[in-house]
Amino acid sequence: MTDFGDSDLGDFEEFGGSGSGDSGGAENSGDSGNAGGSGSTGDASGGGDDSAVGGGGDPDSGFAQFAMAAADAGTAEALGTISVAQGLRVSEDGDETSLQAFVTAGNREEVRIGTYLLVPYPDGETLFARITALEYAQEFQTDDATELTARRRMQGGRDGFTEADYKFVAELDPVAVLFSDGDGDEAELKRRMVDRVPKPGALVQQATDAEQIKTGLAIPEDGVFLGHLSVGGETVRTAAEPATVDYRLKDDYADGDPLVFRHTLVAGGTGSGKTHAAKNVLRQYLDRTYEMDDGRDANAGVVMFDPQDEYAQMHDDNDAVDADWQRRLEREGISHGGHDDTVALVPKEAGVSYPGTGHRAEQVEFTVPFSIVDDYDMPWLVAGASLNENQYPALTRLLNRFFRNYDGGTYQQFLSFLDDPALKEELDESGRVHEATFDAVKRRVRSIPSGIFDQDAKPITDLDTTLVRPGGLTVIPTYHLSSSRAKEMFVLAVSAMLVDDKLSNDPNSARVDETPLVLGMDEAHNFLAAADNVQARKVIQTFTEAAKQGRKERLGLFLITQDPQDVADAVFKQVNTRLVLNLGDEDAISSVNIPPSLAEKVPYMEKGQMVVYSPDNSEPVEVTGLPVCVTRHGD
Repeated sequence: MTDFGDSDLGDFEEFGGSGSGDSGGAENSGDSGNAGGSGSTGDASGGGDDSAVGGGGDPDSGFAQFAMAAADAGTAEALGTISVAQGLRVSEDGDETSLQAFVTAGNREEVRIGTYLLVPYPDGETLFARITALEYAQEFQTDDATELTARRRMQGGRDGFTEADYKFVAELDPVAVLFSDGDGDEAELKRRMVDRVPKPGALVQQATDAEQIKTGLAIPEDGVFLGHLSVGGETVRTAAEPATVDYRLKDDYADGDPLVFRHTLVAGGTGSGKTHAAKNVLRQYLDRTYEMDDGRDANAGVVMFDPQDEYAQMHDDNDAVDADWQRRLEREGISHGGHDDTVALVPKEAGVSYPGTGHRAEQVEFTVPFSIVDDYDMPWLVAGASLNENQYPALTRLLNRFFRNYDGGTYQQFLSFLDDPALKEELDESGRVHEATFDAVKRRVRSIPSGIFDQDAKPITDLDTTLVRPGGLTVIPTYHLSSSRAKEMFVLAVSAMLVDDKLSNDPNSARVDETPLVLGMDEAHNFLAAADNVQARKVIQTFTEAAKQGRKERLGLFLITQDPQDVADAVFKQVNTRLVLNLGDEDAISSVNIPPSLAEKVPYMEKGQMVVYSPDNSEPVEVTGLPVCVTRHGD
């Protein structure tokens, strides 16, 4: 047997150039190696059938000239050529598409799964594609799994492997056809669905032009910056300056509503960099303006519920953003630096204090007045998790009666109201509230953590112009509160108040109603989880309605979680943009519902790497966030 890995024979190009059947072009021209000997077994020597190359191997023959031209085409110009060895087909049904490229030996180290490629058509249009699989295949019909071959290669080590002995085939997924619309300087690069097949032997080039890449992936030229396009964790490089490809979210009304008002989810495990990424994105929104129904352009306000006291740091500069970084960020139009208009609006709970030493933002204390239950129709706020379907109407009846008699009544007054035995007897005898139900409601109301309502601070209902400011960031820290129930009550009270004012036809706050608002919620799974109790259902109903109407009312939800599988499905379905960083849990990965090819990468993402799935913005892509936080982050 002939051992094609024998170093004495040299590589296939040298052997093919010996004059015995010009198979030397096989490496660069696709699959000529298998077709090298007409009807033969495909022996690399060309088998002595000189007709295979035409004219008895005459170097001036047509085939020989074609083979030499292909071989001489510099690998800097192309990675390889389109192959027809296993068919060449594009189809509306992606499973029936068969599109492969033969990659020449000198280029094989350059390609990775996910690499973006260009394949020109003869008329000037271009196929934009990505690599979905890579494969070594036998170049010749001989068996390299033999004792002789194995021993020789074991003796020769890595030097026993010769690239030209094998085909290196890339399987391609056609993404779009690029074409020029218009003439001269007025021409605009556009994309359409793949509706034609490339020619056999067409050159395959790596995409290195930012405009072609952005157009191929439908990435907007302008919008909210999320990061830089990457493949396999490596940033895509182009021939332009800057050499990176910025990924942005559509943020105007040209093709529908800005995606901020169609909601965003940031999902990532501990240490994945989700807070770093969230800060960088939120910082961009603080400099955006949006058109309102009355024709005004208004700056967006951001309200962020913060369980770890990290987001108020956005008031401060990051010392790591030096002059060089500032120039880079400004060149790409990325907002950076501490945001002066940042306020930490601190929940006041009896017996606890907020240190507030990790940032220099202004601090303003607030309390939740018990009257918010009546003003914003949220009896569920005091329902607790254990009231059933019979007890909840009883609570509602009691609250309504209380607020009719006590305009602006306090929590302590409500407890005294429930202690009246005459009230209990009257409601029981009238059949309105059974005495057992009355006692159950009373126990649940008394189980609310003491010190939540009506503390010595300004009521949140009187702080609407502090809570929401055009162009301002309001951070509501909760890590200092005494219990998870206390945190839940503060977050749900304030967020539901904001949602009500944004959606109501008769809002209590004109400021909230008239300001584009991004409502951010870290550890969102703790507040928006599906559960089989009255309070949870009422909360989910409120936020589902907010998500559905957000685009019209200029309200965007910005949810951050390490447990996306716990966010209620009704809310999750309304989220258009998903930023998925490293997640190790299979249920969590499955719940974010991103394409399988990208979902498989999620457990291997390094810090700051993410998959962006935003169907109304672009093709699903891999993105690497900025290595520095544009504001202060951490100690």
